[in-house]
Amino acid sequence: MQDGPPRTRDQEGDFETVTVPEQHCDQLRDLLIAEEAETVVEVGLAYASSALAIGEALATIDHPNPRHIIIDPFQEREFSNAGWDLLCWAGLETIATLIAEPSSLALPQLLTEGFVADAAFVDGSHRFHEVFVDLYFLRKVVRPGGLIVIDDNWWPSVHTAVQYYEKNLGWTGIPDAFPVETAGVGPKGNHGARCKAYRLPDAPFEPSFEDFRAF
Repeated sequence: MQDGPPRTRDQEGDFETVTVPEQHCDQLRDLLIAEEAETVVEVGLAYASSALAIGEALATIDHPNPRHIIIDPFQEREFSNAGWDLLCWAGLETIATLIAEPSSLALPQLLTEGFVADAAFVDGSHRFHEVFVDLYFLRKVVRPGGLIVIDDNWWPSVHTAVQYYEKNLGWTGIPDAFPVETAGVGPKGNHGARCKAYRLPDAPFEPSFEDFRAF
């Protein structure tokens, strides 16, 4: 984080805009350590700041079989593998796997294979329908009672998608996971916490269509 990535896209301030801030990465790491997570799935790699934090958490916990599944179809084309190279230089390729496919294809494939995660970090597409689909599959991939952490929750498209799951499927926000004072500048210059963590219900359920709560 201090040195920055080996290369960036040809867009001014791209690293600072795209990457998860250092303090949020530290909080993500600490949250996963407290959770004693062994398997984490991440949507979106980019410059790997969050991936390095997840890798640090898994190395610190030191379970016998840690796994970090990363989904990013744009890592090579858009980022010239800058994020993946950083993970490899950190020695984390022994626990990390990069799936270079859209999350809408990769997540259902993981589900079909019986993959189960303790936690997920979501920082992929910010289009409402694609975020909604990511969360649909992640609630089936992440174990009951597990964690789903959302980046850029301050974007209306992302926040609105998450609201459905919070209001209709029992996802519970963890208010002290990412304190507001450690935020940055979001859409239209608004300040606030960009990341938010949710706890899934201990017992998964499917609500009746008659109980739908508008979001």
